[in-house]
Amino acid sequence: MSAADRLWEAPPFGLAPSEKAKAFTEALADLTASHRQRCAPYRNILDALGFDPASARAPEEFPFLPVGLFKTLDLCSVPPEEVARVVTSSGTSGQAPSKIYLDGPTADGQRRALAAIVSDFIGPDRLPMLVIDCPSVLRGGRFTARAAGVAGFASFGRGRTWALGDDMRPDLGAVSAFLEAYGGKPFLLFGFTFLAWQFFGALAASGRDWDFRNGVLIHGGGWKTLADRAVDPEEFRRRLAEGFGLRRVHDYYGMAEQTGSIFMACERGRLHVSAFSDLFVRRASDFSLCETGEEGILQVQSILPGSYPGHSLLTEDRGVLLGEDGCPCGRRGKYFAVLGRLKAAELRGCSDTYAAEHG
Repeated sequence: MSAADRLWEAPPFGLAPSEKAKAFTEALADLTASHRQRCAPYRNILDALGFDPASARAPEEFPFLPVGLFKTLDLCSVPPEEVARVVTSSGTSGQAPSKIYLDGPTADGQRRALAAIVSDFIGPDRLPMLVIDCPSVLRGGRFTARAAGVAGFASFGRGRTWALGDDMRPDLGAVSAFLEAYGGKPFLLFGFTFLAWQFFGALAASGRDWDFRNGVLIHGGGWKTLADRAVDPEEFRRRLAEGFGLRRVHDYYGMAEQTGSIFMACERGRLHVSAFSDLFVRRASDFSLCETGEEGILQVQSILPGSYPGHSLLTEDRGVLLGEDGCPCGRRGKYFAVLGRLKAAELRGCSDTYAAEHG
């Protein structure tokens, strides 16, 4: 059994740190060697660094690519005829988006990993789903990160009701009908953070009572815009609980460059690293590893990118490692918090991009 197979067969949050580190190191070595052979720009980078994939003894020893390279280089490890889909990251006007090349096996792995991670938080049953977005997000030629998020999470829903019209305003009739039909039992809501905040704000302003007590909200895509409005994750959850009875709220952290291997926030609001991922926090001065509790730049790793060298990336986000194997929620592995964007980084989160262009 390969190292990747051992990670796939394990519970997503059940591995002991030493057991995971061994399998993850082997899986990263295989990926790094494969991409070195099949992707010329990546090979040039490794050659310039003088890195030999066989020399690494731990996940943190593998080199990382700055996530911005996917905006300027075509980083692909499969022939053009094997590319099943090109996902483009969100970017503000005038900024080039990242281009992520997916073949069939990579896209399938992303779906499987997402299902394993999310099911650990909401259970295996498919629930009636209210999507806090508009139908047009899935239309058009570009498959954006926002569309990928909606399509990916729609697999957890039984049916799909759009909460917004194509004018991005809440469809109060559709929302009311959805709650009347499904509100008495558990149901799922999904949307990007800024859109969800706008949506619930519009419901509050409607002057009607809305009962979401049986809902489970999953949201992600960036907090910068809400932080500018003095709304942090804790305040976000408090207002939804007080105004709508919605108490099961899970944020997630992820990016187009590593779709599928997301980091979900538990009931305590802590983001968790699954068996499919690893995470490190590095100092900006020399990229050395930060201590637990020390703020730095987030580095994310994933075993999923088989068709492009996105398995070890330095993000444009600040964060802090909070601990490992000690979260009261009971999930094993690392848990962390995202503190915001680097000051010089582009405003590129999915919901933040929408807010910048339409807010």
